[in-house]
Amino acid sequence: MKKLYALGAMALLVTGLAGTALAGVDRESCVSCHEEENRGMYEQWKNSAHGRNGVSCYDCHQAQEGDVDAFEHEGALIATLVTPRDCSACHPREAEQTMNSYHAHAGEILESKDAFLAHVAGGKPAAIVGCESCHGGKVKIDPEASNKLSPDTWPNSGIGRINPDGSKGSCNACHSRHSFSVAQARQPETCGKCHLGPDHPQKEIYEESKHGIAYYANVGKMNLESDSWVVGKDYYEAPTCATCHMSATEGQAITHDVGDRISWTLRLPISSYKDNWQKKRGAMKEVCTSCHQGNFVDGHYYQYDALVKLYNEKFAIPATEIYKLVKKKGLLERKDLAFGNDIDWEYWELWHHEGRRARMGAAMMGPDYTWWHGIYDVAHNFYFKFIPSVQKLGDPEVNKLIDDLLTRDGMHTWLNKSTSELKQAIRSGELQKVYEKLFKQDS
Repeated sequence: MKKLYALGAMALLVTGLAGTALAGVDRESCVSCHEEENRGMYEQWKNSAHGRNGVSCYDCHQAQEGDVDAFEHEGALIATLVTPRDCSACHPREAEQTMNSYHAHAGEILESKDAFLAHVAGGKPAAIVGCESCHGGKVKIDPEASNKLSPDTWPNSGIGRINPDGSKGSCNACHSRHSFSVAQARQPETCGKCHLGPDHPQKEIYEESKHGIAYYANVGKMNLESDSWVVGKDYYEAPTCATCHMSATEGQAITHDVGDRISWTLRLPISSYKDNWQKKRGAMKEVCTSCHQGNFVDGHYYQYDALVKLYNEKFAIPATEIYKLVKKKGLLERKDLAFGNDIDWEYWELWHHEGRRARMGAAMMGPDYTWWHGIYDVAHNFYFKFIPSVQKLGDPEVNKLIDDLLTRDGMHTWLNKSTSELKQAIRSGELQKVYEKLFKQDS
């Protein structure tokens, strides 16, 4: 890693970005002032790989004439905002991968229902500090501000921040300024800033999983500060989020595209396999087999796939079909307003909250989130909130669709039987046969 940063500093010098003395700027003047005025920030930089390898404040914060976010400071043009495009001067591969990843597109939530709900049910302050702080917002220029950035949109280190220079993302979302610690980025707590809560509780799932238990019991053995961090070689007690989704293995290089090893979509109403899902799954399995035997890994995916298909076929697909028919027929009282009716909220929470928790729990081996916070809540919402709300609309076509589902589909006919009948069906294995199709593996 030290060699990497040293090479990065050399690259800056070659391109002229670090040769700030040629532009009449004293590189030491930044340090002498900020050491006194912002001691903590100075110490973070001084003890970072940047500081140790001669990458100065101005190397990252230098602005060019005409940059919309440039302001004059002590005789130099400065940019408060350091973007992935700036970082790419030394880290081109990492910047390219990041800007092509799901992370970099997280700021597009501004155009989604999530942001709409935050703005109307909450309000602008909630959207800024509640949504955009994680997803990233569109940073706006304010010519009257001393740093040229609007306080509506700055500070913001959201992972999908949309920057004035056209780049997307924020490297310091994971490598916090000004230490930019690789060890910090490897720890699950870093990811837990955003990946937690009712709709995507990866932090909580990880903590209850065997992986999380092993990590917290052995964090001192994780070798987090090491330049080389290859699972199974440099550490082996436990994986972190970075291990599975980004970090190196014996057979794979580091990737900053967090989707490279993910085979299912788990965030949409209905899950589907991603493009090239077999390749992506193969990459993740190679991570798993750094510590587990192949049959263990295959068994995990056998169970995981079945749970996702269960969620899809038993709940998500029929709920979506029912909801779309209700909307198509204009049956809702406030049909021109998203989230204007109880049914809108019930359908939304069924997939956006409860369904996500179930699927993510299965993916990360978190049993409580798969069942009690997941499928249990999905089932309760589906059978005793969503379906009754739709039936109250009294539409014959919609009610026939529901009746056919509940009386003909073996996954739902339990509602029409007694407890004793169901217990007998479980003991005999008859009920389990209904679900056998879910365990068939896809090629």
